[in-house]
Amino acid sequence: MTATEQTEAAARPRGTRLPRRARRNQLLGAAQEVFVAQGYHAAAMDDIAERAGVSKPVLYQHFPGKLDLYLALLDQHCESLLTAVRTALESTTDNKLRVAATMDAYFAYVQDQGGAFRLVFESDLTNEPAVRERVEKVTLECATAISEVIAEDTGLSKDESMLLAVGLGGFAQVVARYWLHSESEVDRDKAVELLSSLAWRGVAGFPLHGVDPH
Repeated sequence: MTATEQTEAAARPRGTRLPRRARRNQLLGAAQEVFVAQGYHAAAMDDIAERAGVSKPVLYQHFPGKLDLYLALLDQHCESLLTAVRTALESTTDNKLRVAATMDAYFAYVQDQGGAFRLVFESDLTNEPAVRERVEKVTLECATAISEVIAEDTGLSKDESMLLAVGLGGFAQVVARYWLHSESEVDRDKAVELLSSLAWRGVAGFPLHGVDPH
């Protein structure tokens, strides 16, 4: 569900009957807006119900508590990130273009999603084991997807490839978040081009597996 669809769903008048799945998406859209704006600790179920235009009992029918609602959102947006990274890696067999596509996936993720990246990378609930577990899991899964390509193309060991992949993924998300928060005058395409060039200079130093570098 896109941010626009979530906003439109959240704007439905109180009392409108919706199928269960549509109601759940509506509630998630409203919760995302509240959590992104206020953070987990300051957000209240009353605020979310009001934003969704439903009563608290309706909200509790779908989500037993605030943490359940937060974790459902986190699952949704962790999956979105992983899908974006996998799609980028599968978009081409040209490794230089793969690096650019993967960098762009992270930039697109922080720029879009209605600010949902804050729930994944900037949560005020990282002391909660269930939240920390999900964030660590998606970070590991994204790195694993990247490492598989590195290992296949370079012949480096699994552990060596994973170290490089964690570095590339961390590099991409940290810089993308800095770019967004700093309101840089560098546009997204140029930012991706610069970062991709830097990353490629490093990755290209590892010769293709089975190819004589000379």
